[in-house]
Amino acid sequence: MSIVKRNTADLFPASPRTLFDDFFSRELFNWGNNNFSSTRTTLPSVNIKELDDCFEVEVAAPGLEKEDFMITLEGNLLTISSTKKNETEDRTGQYMRKEFSYQSFSRSFELAKDVVDEERIQARYENGVLKLNIPKTEKAKKQEPKLIEIQ
Repeated sequence: MSIVKRNTADLFPASPRTLFDDFFSRELFNWGNNNFSSTRTTLPSVNIKELDDCFEVEVAAPGLEKEDFMITLEGNLLTISSTKKNETEDRTGQYMRKEFSYQSFSRSFELAKDVVDEERIQARYENGVLKLNIPKTEKAKKQEPKLIEIQ
């Protein structure tokens, strides 16, 4: 039998008011907004794969359009950012309902110097995933071993 220490502060809120404040401050009925963070910020997941001749970057960002993204390469700093604004207005008789939302993120990655062929970077967005193909320079690609002849 092992002894397990439990933190009761995590199981029971300091007061019933904080429980209700936390519950009602979340947008549980807004299914279009999948942001359940208490800070109301999210960062998309990113996969980076290094191959012999390039880097492949995948950013999981469903619900956006390709026009919502901005990709910049400044020196060796690659920055992927997005901004999306939504506004809806519903006028029924004497009543008007107007809602708006704003979502944004920015992720930056430092690339090794003199490794990236800046002129051939390609990006595409499909099925909720932004895909970047970042080719390496010829100098940075993995070279075949040189055979040295014995004399």
